[in-house]
Amino acid sequence: MIKIFDVKDQRVNRAFVIESRNTSYAFAINESGHLLHLYYGARLEFDENAIKARLGFSKYLAGNTISYSNEYSYLALEDTALELSTMGKGDIRESQVILTNIDGSNSNDFIYDSHELIEGYASNGYRHLKEMPEAHSSDSQLVVTLKDKQRNIYIEMIYNLFYETDCITRRIKIINKEESFIEVNRALSLNLDLEGENLEMLNFTGAWIREMNRNFTKLSQNKLVNSSFTGTSSNRNNPLVILKKRDTTEFAGESYGFNLIYSGNHYSCAEKNAYGMARFVMGINPNNFNFRIEPEQVFESPEAVMTFAKNGLNSLSHNFHEFIREHVLRRTWAKKVRPVLLNSWEACYFNFNETKLVNMAKEAKKIGVELFVMDDGWFGNRNDDKSSLGDWDVNLTKLPNGVSGLCKKINDLGLDFGIWLEPEMINVDSALYRSHPNWAVDIPGIEHSEGRNQRILNLTIEEVRDYLVARIFDLLSSANIKYVKWDMNRIFTDYYGFNLSNQGEFAHRYVLGLYDILGRIVEEFPDVLFEGCASGGNRFDLGILSYMSQIWASDNTDPWCRANIQTGYSYGYPMSVIAAHISASPNHQTLRQTLLETRFNVASFAMLGLELNLSDLKDEELEILKTEIEVYKSVRDLIFTGDYIRIKNGEETDFNNHVFEWICVSKDKERALAFTMQDKAVANQPNASLRLTGLDDNKLYHIYNMPAKYDIKHFGDLINAVSPIHIRPGSNIHKIISKFKKMDGEVEDFVLSGSFINNAPIKLHNNYAATGFDGDVRFYQDYASRIFFIEELKEKDDYDKEENA
Repeated sequence: MIKIFDVKDQRVNRAFVIESRNTSYAFAINESGHLLHLYYGARLEFDENAIKARLGFSKYLAGNTISYSNEYSYLALEDTALELSTMGKGDIRESQVILTNIDGSNSNDFIYDSHELIEGYASNGYRHLKEMPEAHSSDSQLVVTLKDKQRNIYIEMIYNLFYETDCITRRIKIINKEESFIEVNRALSLNLDLEGENLEMLNFTGAWIREMNRNFTKLSQNKLVNSSFTGTSSNRNNPLVILKKRDTTEFAGESYGFNLIYSGNHYSCAEKNAYGMARFVMGINPNNFNFRIEPEQVFESPEAVMTFAKNGLNSLSHNFHEFIREHVLRRTWAKKVRPVLLNSWEACYFNFNETKLVNMAKEAKKIGVELFVMDDGWFGNRNDDKSSLGDWDVNLTKLPNGVSGLCKKINDLGLDFGIWLEPEMINVDSALYRSHPNWAVDIPGIEHSEGRNQRILNLTIEEVRDYLVARIFDLLSSANIKYVKWDMNRIFTDYYGFNLSNQGEFAHRYVLGLYDILGRIVEEFPDVLFEGCASGGNRFDLGILSYMSQIWASDNTDPWCRANIQTGYSYGYPMSVIAAHISASPNHQTLRQTLLETRFNVASFAMLGLELNLSDLKDEELEILKTEIEVYKSVRDLIFTGDYIRIKNGEETDFNNHVFEWICVSKDKERALAFTMQDKAVANQPNASLRLTGLDDNKLYHIYNMPAKYDIKHFGDLINAVSPIHIRPGSNIHKIISKFKKMDGEVEDFVLSGSFINNAPIKLHNNYAATGFDGDVRFYQDYASRIFFIEELKEKDDYDKEENA
């Protein structure tokens, strides 16, 4: 609900209150005509008296500040909470908008002109973004129009309310009604001024195969910047940012969350001024950005998302998760369960042919895989990463029957077929480059700085976009292709488009060109599942998720690394958009050896896939995988729609190891799946317990673990402690015993009330502590993990019947 009402007070004359299910956002028009921010937080009932209580009163300026005007000599914008910030009138904090006016000045002063309230997403008059994705199906839209006091330049402040998810989106639209062009040097999507006491910023940094590491930094008078200048939203700094009280935990305390529906260079900054007020801004990175607006033309910023929660970071994450599932993802795939896939990349890299792929698919079918994906290497002369990008013609040496012939063979096995593409890229060694060298992004006469032996196609050129769309239409129409992995394996250098007169527009226009391509393709092929990828998580953002319903979170498939990476993403993204694969051991990125059990357990808390050569596995490993995939299929709807809760985030324990614990609870709280993992075993620490939460206090639950058996080879020469003859580790007899004798893992089985589970740790079987081992002792090595199933029992008799059976 959005309420607008007049206020009888000399300080303000009209107030706007945006109310979601659990939050309120309030601002007003002050006496000088500026939009004055009043409140963002837990839901409050705002009336005229409440508005007045948030105003404060200032008769004299703070020392060394600027008086806004002679008429309002007591008003200093530096110490005023504003909805829109600009340069030149005394506000020396981060500016949301910076323009270069006709006279060359950068000073602008935007005051209230008018407003419009539009109820319902499909209502007449609703302001839609024309060239960028936006969140769909909002409940209400408020447009407040501001006008520069001295010039014919207008800014529309656009607020969209998503009531049930406690989210509000914000963006601006700059309209030039001057007689000549103006230049936009900065046009951020939101400005939020808050009380700054005891705030800290949580942002997510990383690199290739090392995404989404959490950083907590206290706000001060220094500027805290989270930004990308890679040309993408980047793995260095994901656009997701959280401001929280320093004592806020996963389960208690206040926090504000922000994200951007945009896939290019982004910029966020949090600061606290000399008087204790915090400011947060977010939008397109102004670095190397300059956009010219001709008379009667407009510039639109991308949409920023903000949310607030008073009950801890898990609650904040749930707001984001529901918002993405309900208002960002394409409706075709938003609630459609994703298939278990096998991707060919780490199984064979570029070294494959049709026979090899079909044999891989046959093995995959046996263990329950539903979709086979052919990765890089199927086109042109692509036998390494040095050639053929841009030449999307099938390599008939590898695939003599073409993509359609391979697809038919895969379909005949009972599997769907998917394919890898990297449409935005071009190799110098390609037919496309030889025909159209000016389609590549580089500066004429300047040596280009290469990335991964490839260059970027200039998507600001309409002819390039049309070419790519036509080639992809042809490919997807040629065969029964159900899935596309859309990759993008380098960052930008040498920003330049020969077709542009203003190079400051290039980076943004590239993103608009990408959205044009993606929009046309997904509209034509709505039933194809598109998975985004950019060397893993180099473009994991809400813009891509508006077209592609899941994203390859990282090229790192090591389960310990992935546990940390997936935890990071979980703060702002639901598990249903995170793609995760079971890979080989030792891992190809870290060389770490881990149990198959652990590799599955981590990947199962996402959209599951496999990326390994199944023919290298033993029969018992294939049987384990088959069972694990069956288990995943039984719970994937829970992972897809449930409430994911972080219990332990890899923090250090009293014994100097690190532990992750998660739980995913169904909306009706009838089922849950829990996960726990450690990085290293602790000597002589037998005690183990499981802490869970999120269940219904009044329900009765059955909790049990996923049973496992362990190869005796994991115990080394400890076998000699029980063997009547000496057995040398690695000997033939050791291998024979290993084949026929497995060690049973522990069995955990409880019937407990939700109230007990939510409030008391559950004691588990003891860990191995070097004093004996049998089926009642937990085999819990380095990087070991467990998953637990929690199911409601309607009656305790149901459990007793199962036990007796």
